[in-house]
Amino acid sequence: MMSLKERYKTEIAPQLAKELGKKNVFEVPTVSCISVSVGIPAANKDQKLFEVVDNALARITGQKAIKTKAKKSISGFKIRQGLEIGMCVTLRGRRMWDFLDKLINVTLPRVRDFRGIPVKSLDRQGNISLGFRECLPFPEVRSDEVEKVHGLEVTIVTSTKDREEGRALLKALGFPFKKD
Repeated sequence: MMSLKERYKTEIAPQLAKELGKKNVFEVPTVSCISVSVGIPAANKDQKLFEVVDNALARITGQKAIKTKAKKSISGFKIRQGLEIGMCVTLRGRRMWDFLDKLINVTLPRVRDFRGIPVKSLDRQGNISLGFRECLPFPEVRSDEVEKVHGLEVTIVTSTKDREEGRALLKALGFPFKKD
């Protein structure tokens, strides 16, 4: 069975070149990087939660997460500048393609009450952000090991110029969009 990256190079890219009217295969849009992030409430000063999230992200992505800090203070949310408020992982290369393949074929079908990805999730540049209320649809996270359920957000950055090219690329990769 071919990996998603090999399938993209041999089947999807030539098909997209014809569909989008590109003369060269290298003009065809591709996935640049994937960012997986988790926000942790500032009111929660529990360091154990950071460890739980770090372990979950490391299992899901196969890469160690970094802690993100607040850029400025917001008194309404009790956030001070420099306070650790989340964790993030950026995937590129082989790990990105493996994660994307797992996301499309394993994780999205396991999401409870999944009806497809709304087209509104795409931004003007053709990037897409998917939010998960819990990390349990990922096969690496076992439900009996999870002490506190937390959500995460997956952002897929593409090299497209507009929304329609991004939608065509993601649909060709196998993303299940809602019917219009």
